[in-house]
Amino acid sequence: MSVTRRLSVPASLLAMSLLAGCASSAQPEYAPKELVDFDRQVALDSVWGESVGNGLGRAHYPLSPIFANDKLFVGAEGGELEALAADSGDDIWQTRLPAGITSALNADASRLYVGTRDGKVSAVSQEDGSIEWSTRVSSEVLAAPQYNDELVVVQSVDGTVTALDRFTGEEQWAYSATIPALTLRGTGAPRVIQPVTFAGFANGKLVTLDNRSGQELWDLRVAVPAGRTEVDQLVDLDGQPVLTQDGRLFVTSYNGRLIALDARNGEPLWDKPSSSYLTPIVVGDYLFSIDNASHVLAMDANTGNVLWKSEDLEGRWLTSPAFVDGKLVVGDYEGYVHLIDAQSGEMAGRYDVGGDGISITPLTEGKRIYVYTNDGELTALDLEAP
Repeated sequence: MSVTRRLSVPASLLAMSLLAGCASSAQPEYAPKELVDFDRQVALDSVWGESVGNGLGRAHYPLSPIFANDKLFVGAEGGELEALAADSGDDIWQTRLPAGITSALNADASRLYVGTRDGKVSAVSQEDGSIEWSTRVSSEVLAAPQYNDELVVVQSVDGTVTALDRFTGEEQWAYSATIPALTLRGTGAPRVIQPVTFAGFANGKLVTLDNRSGQELWDLRVAVPAGRTEVDQLVDLDGQPVLTQDGRLFVTSYNGRLIALDARNGEPLWDKPSSSYLTPIVVGDYLFSIDNASHVLAMDANTGNVLWKSEDLEGRWLTSPAFVDGKLVVGDYEGYVHLIDAQSGEMAGRYDVGGDGISITPLTEGKRIYVYTNDGELTALDLEAP
C-alpha cells in the first residue's frame, strides 16, 4: 500500500480486508479453501529454474516477464533485467537499470519496454540490454507498456495515458482522467491497436482514444460506485480489455460487471454482474474470468451464459488465467500452479513451485508453462502424461 496524494490498495490485501484505516482486525471475506486430492489428467515436470534478484519486492510490483524470439526476458524490483534462453534457462545477458522496475514487460521484434520507479519508460535492446531511449511520464507505471506501429502507450497510476514515439520516446500526446482518492494499487494495461487505444480507469470508465491526437472518441461507464464506504465504492478497471478479431471488447471491473461490447462504438452486447480486478481470456467461443473470490467462470463469449463455475480454489488469490493444451493455468498465494480442464471446469493438474506465492499470470508457449514467483524464482514446467 502506498500513501501519497492518493491512497492505493493492493488487490491481494483488499481480498483479505486489510485496509489501512478501515479494518485492522477484519477477517477475510473469502477464507482460502484447503486443497484436496483429485485424479490428475496431466502431470507437470520442472525443467529448469532461475532466481532473479528479489523478484517483485515488498510492494509486489506486477513484473510479468515476456517471451520473445525464443527468449524469456524478466525483471526484478531492484532493477535487474535478464535475458534467458527459453528452452534451457541459460543466461544470455544481465543488466541493471538505473532505477527499480515497477511494470510488467512488453516486447516487439527488437526492443523491450518497461517502466521504472523514477517515473520513466524505457526502450531496451533485446540484443544486449542497453537502453535505447528513456522518457519521464506523469507518474509511476505499473501496467505493461503497449505499442502499435508508431507509438508506445503507457498508463500511469495517476490516471494519465501517455503516447510516446516508438523509436525516439518523444511524447506525442497525453490524456488524463479524474480518479478517486481510494483505488486498488494497479492499473489495467491499455489495449492498443493501430487507430485507437482502449483504456480503463479507477473511476469505472472505459475510454477510447484516437491515437493520432489522444482525443476521446467515446466512453462507457462500466461500473458505478455504490455502498456506504469508500471501499464499497471501489470500481477500478484493473484488468486489460480483451479485443477479439471480430471487434468485440470484453472488460472486467471491481464491484461492477463483466461486459461485452462493440469496440467500434461502445454499444453493449451483454453484461453480467461481476467483481474482478483480473484480465479475462477468450479461447474460441469461451470466455474465462476469475472474480475477486477466486471463483473461475467459463462463459459463452457470444451470449454471456455461464457454462460452468468452479469454487474449488475460492479465496486463494488466483492470478489471471492463461491457457495451455485445453487447460486453464492459474497460480495462487501459496505458490501452487493449478490446471483446470477448460471444457468441464474439473481440476486437471497441480504443481507446488514454492516460494512466496504467485501473483503474476503464468506464461505459456506450446506445452510449456513459465511461472515467476513473488520472491523471484522463475520456473519452466512441461506438461506430461500422469
